[in-house]
Order: sequence, then structure tokens, then C-alpha cells
Amino acid sequence: QVRLVESGGGSVETGGSLKLSCACEICVPGYKDYYMAFFRRAPRKEREGVAGVDSDGFESYVDSVKGRFTISRDHNQNTIHLVMNDLKSEDTGMYYCAAEFGGRGMSIRTMNPNYWGRGTQVTVSA
Repeated sequence: QVRLVESGGGSVETGGSLKLSCACEICVPGYKDYYMAFFRRAPRKEREGVAGVDSDGFESYVDSVKGRFTISRDHNQNTIHLVMNDLKSEDTGMYYCAAEFGGRGMSIRTMNPNYWGRGTQVTVSA
């Protein structure tokens, strides 16, 4: 009932910027019924939640990206965006879009995704 498709990964130098997007191409019953987020898995590390946004636009972030990353929702396009500025080598990893049923009252710390995208690679080099 849910299909998530990421786009926008790539390679960038330290201090650079990238924008990731995730389209909820299939969202049943509806896009606003889901809490949406990006997770990442860095080499030799466990997967971690990076940023999430509920259906009212309330954002939450892992501490390591606060002030550098901004997540937002586009209800017209059933899409979320993650703008990543001042990228660091430790931001390198595979970034996954995730969705959990229940559009409000969650945060990236409490989220337990029901659905995942296939991922998009982000590589930050010195």
C-alpha cells in the first residue's frame, strides 16, 4: 500500500550541499496518514534516523544534523525533501526514506517505520 522512491543523492565535497527527495508514489489510505522521514546507514555503523516530519509539518532531527539539515513536506506532490547543507564526511551513507502509519505525534526518535524506500547514496569527500 506504500511505495517510496528516493532521488537526489550523489557525491559532494565537504561543506557542500545536496537535496534529497522522497515521493510517496503509492500511499494508502493517504499521504497525510503517514509520518515521513529519512534514515541513513553509514559504513560500519548501524542505521539511524536523521530527520522526520509529521503531517502538520512538525520537524525533528538527530542532534548531529541540527542546524545543517532541513526536512519539509510537499502535500501537493506527496513528497518530502531533505536539504543538507555543510555536509561532512560522517554524513556519508545510504539514505532511506521511511514511512510509519500515523501522521501526527511522532518524532524521528520514536519512529518505527512500516515502509522503506530502496535508498540513495550520499558520499561526502574531503
